Amino acid sequence: MTPPSGRASGHDGVPYLGSSRRSWRGLVGMLRHILAHPRAAAAIMRAGLMGKRLRARQALAALTGIDHRLGLPPVILDRFPSASPGEADAVRLIGDGILVHGAAERIAAVFAAEPDLQALYGDALVQERPGGAVLPFLPPAFDADRLAAFDYLGPVLACRRGALDPAAEPGSPADAAFRIAERFGPGAVGHVPEILSVRRAGPSAAPPAGGRARPPHDAVVRGHLDRTGRSTALVAVGPDRLVQVEHPLPEIRPLASLIVPTRDRLDLLRPCLESLRHCTDWPSTEILVCDNDSREPETLAYLRALEGEGRGHVVPCPGPFNFAAMNNAAAARARGRLLVFINNDVEAFQPDWLSRMAREALRPDVGAVGAKLLDGEGRIQHGGIVLGTGGLVTHGHRHFPGDAPGYLAALRVTHTVSAVTAACLAVEADKFRAVGGFDDAVFAVDFNDVDLCLRLNAAGYRTLLVPGAVLHHREAASRRWTPEARARHAREIAALKKRWGPLLVQDPHYHPGFDPDLSTHARLRPGFPEAGPAPLRRPPA
Repeated sequence: MTPPSGRASGHDGVPYLGSSRRSWRGLVGMLRHILAHPRAAAAIMRAGLMGKRLRARQALAALTGIDHRLGLPPVILDRFPSASPGEADAVRLIGDGILVHGAAERIAAVFAAEPDLQALYGDALVQERPGGAVLPFLPPAFDADRLAAFDYLGPVLACRRGALDPAAEPGSPADAAFRIAERFGPGAVGHVPEILSVRRAGPSAAPPAGGRARPPHDAVVRGHLDRTGRSTALVAVGPDRLVQVEHPLPEIRPLASLIVPTRDRLDLLRPCLESLRHCTDWPSTEILVCDNDSREPETLAYLRALEGEGRGHVVPCPGPFNFAAMNNAAAARARGRLLVFINNDVEAFQPDWLSRMAREALRPDVGAVGAKLLDGEGRIQHGGIVLGTGGLVTHGHRHFPGDAPGYLAALRVTHTVSAVTAACLAVEADKFRAVGGFDDAVFAVDFNDVDLCLRLNAAGYRTLLVPGAVLHHREAASRRWTPEARARHAREIAALKKRWGPLLVQDPHYHPGFDPDLSTHARLRPGFPEAGPAPLRRPPA
């Protein structure tokens, strides 16, 4: 169970006010939002009067919605002159970008320092039209699932001369990276978070490195799946040109155990359970309600009817509230091959949400799987969990519009993340039990989901976000902060830092070029692009 970020944002999320016309539009829009949300407006005023400007800006960001402000002026390209001919003769370049001056030396130095590294890609500056804005291309560490959706590696992939099979003639960075990962493992492909290449608009744009036309990406993905024994997976191109891979399900769908903790709050529990029963197309499910000392007569009557009518099972969980222990108790009684943990303030509204999650969770190399969650205003509440931002951890793309594509399509394509929230988390029961389930002794209420995902990751599984699975989440609607709760929260923060401190420094799936003090993916780090070498990033082993 992961709360929102522990540190307030430093940006107000309001559109830039560069011209007078845009200034007035932005100001009028902001005022309309404030007038439409009087309670939040009052909170902003109180925070401002108390001098808490960062909290005020975060509250305003929640009102207005977050968007990307990443465009750079065309003059930025002048700071990155092209490399001279022959600078990169020692490596093989694949792609249609141009290395910048000094990039070849940097690539050679990384290869010299990392003998097992076979290929690397860097950041890039991309200009779509002559004289237009320049967009920074800031990719994460190598992720085959995201790469299957589109070629996110950027304009250039640099390979050792012997990295590719002599018979292979890849026509794109993705094609080459897939083949190298197949041959040497995903850790053989690294990312250097520095500007190594540019793609300029206009007649000066470079021809594809290697001289071959770029093949259709769906054909590249089909070849990768066939070579890795996954010929039964279906490949399709969506209307947004993103490639969709549909992994096969068992002919007989396994039982999924839907686990919902609660204490009273029938106003939340009833719509939650009704949505799970009537808006889930998975053919075989059981519902287990973890009851933490409910006392209200109406709730108790509802739970009795739930069991009496065979619509669910009630797992008594008496004593002080321990979210992790409640879920563990229900998981111990669950009969399903698939465990699906769901908060009592979550509601399903698209019937295929569980099918989409199950397709990923039942893959042998995947651990926890999370869904995209929308808040009461229809904005992104959860888009995966990012480590090292907001002071500790935070939800990716928080407060972005619900239909936003996300940076590098992160809100549309299945991809690897460090962790997902237990508000809606699916995992195979055997994998869950193999790592000991939730740690209910150390993380009774908060961060138990982060800890579970990181332990699954350490055991060799990957955590995936599946944005195609979408549910509503009335976050924290059933939580109340007390002095005891705040003290416990502080203890769990300290425990998370002690156990996972090195990982909290920089999430491998989140680019360090973004400002760590703002909502994720929204703004560039001050002074970007910074000079100086950055550490090589590889997918976690």
